[in-house]
Formats: sequence, C-alpha cells, structure tokens
Amino acid sequence: MDLEDGLDDLLAEVCEPTSPKKIKTDEQECFVQPGTSNSIVKKSAISKTHCVLVNQKQRGNPLLKFIKCVPWEYDEIIPDYEIGKAICILFLSVRYHNLNPDYIHNRLKELGKKYELRVLLVQVDLKDPHTALKNLTRICLLTDMTLMLAWSPEEAAKILENYKIFENKPPDKIMEKIINALSSIKPVNKTDAMTLITRFGTLENIIQATETKLADCPGFGATKAKKLYKALHEPFLKRGQIAKEQLKNDEFSENICLEDVEKFENEIQEEKLAEK
Repeated sequence: MDLEDGLDDLLAEVCEPTSPKKIKTDEQECFVQPGTSNSIVKKSAISKTHCVLVNQKQRGNPLLKFIKCVPWEYDEIIPDYEIGKAICILFLSVRYHNLNPDYIHNRLKELGKKYELRVLLVQVDLKDPHTALKNLTRICLLTDMTLMLAWSPEEAAKILENYKIFENKPPDKIMEKIINALSSIKPVNKTDAMTLITRFGTLENIIQATETKLADCPGFGATKAKKLYKALHEPFLKRGQIAKEQLKNDEFSENICLEDVEKFENEIQEEKLAEK
C-alpha cells in the first residue's frame, strides 16, 4: 500500500463524532433506601482512575513488566492505555507498522475524537525508521495526536509512567526547566527568563521574537537581546562538525583528503579568535 498517495483518503475515513465530546464518568447505581418509599440514594461505583487501565489486547507486550512506579490493571477500553479520564495512549512499533500499515488507521477510526489528550507511543525497533516515522508524524498532525518515541520497552514504560505521575500535576516543573534552560544562556539570568515568559507566554513565542522585541523587555538591551537571539537560532552542531558533515555529503568528497579537513577547521578556529 502506498501511504504517501492514499494517506489523505484513509484519514478522511476516520470517524469523528458530531456530538460534543464526553469524558467517561463513573457508573452510578440507584436504589431505594430501606424503610422509605420515595427517597432514592445514588451509589457511585468504585473509581479506577488511580491506576493505568490496559486494553486486553496488550497482554504480552514487554513494556508491561517495566511499569513499576504506578499501578495498572486490565479493563475493557478502546485505546491501548487509559490515563485517568482524559488521556489515552495507542501503542505501535515501527516494525509492526511497516508490516500492517492499515492498523493505525483502523485504531483511529475506533478512537474517534474521544479524550482530551491522545498520544501515539511508537517504539523504534528498526535501524532505518525514517520513512515510517515521517508517515506517522503526518498522521499525528492531521488527527490531533501527540507523537512520543521510545527505543526500548523500558523507555516506553517510563513514558507511560510519567504521563500517569504528572497527570494532575501543575506545570511548575516544566516552567522550572524552561527558566533553567533560558538562564543557562549568558548573560540571561532567572529574572530575565521570568520576564521573557511573562511577556511572550510560550517558549515558541520567545524563539520567534525578533531582536527588537527581545530588547524591549525590561532588563534587556540591544547587547543582551542579540546574544539571546543568536543562541536561540544558531545550529545545534558546532561549526567544525557542520563543516565535516558538509564535506562528507559533498558530491566530490572522495577527492578531499584529511589535510583539507584540518585546513578548513583551522580557518574556522582563526575566525573565532578574530571575533574575540
């Protein structure tokens, strides 16, 4: 099956409920209290939101034996895993996806638009997963799914555990990590980081902001804004590594000797010294 050509048609077949989204609630029983005729007392069933609910079809999945930090139990649910009332997880391995490309489409049809947060947990178990991951990323973007990647059953179980552990936690821990990340950029301090978050709201907005907008923030100036903007937009690889990658991928790289690479690196080093 050609996923690239027929993917849009398959996604169009995913059923989306027209009625408002309903979150699963605990079932209730009604019974007449002894000694009365009209008084009706509601009795709630025992809630299962304290643990991770697991679809019966997941029996035998190796990741289950690595779930040790949170309780879990089997239940009759549509997704593979249910975290509380609003989070669900579908599990898929890259190898299985290549063998059964229609599987994820059928699961999405069953799931519809239920749950507020829908996660596709993918275990990467092939050496060359790029084509499959590209298709799965596209599917997630078009069906409002969050894509999470794991390279082992242990890592997949850890991701699942973290979703349960942080299910009802405030975003303080995430905010703390963002502040630490921003304040690690010299000369930005934690007060500056808080100023950026207050002004722009999200890390994405901070990254997309121009130097002028950054300089307008209290406590900032042209110099600090320029250094922050450069840090947020420069490549992750060092310039020497980028040069090696460019030489490696060059059409005529087989004619380039080690001396040429060293010469190129020396030129980059001289440029750095000149900048200082």
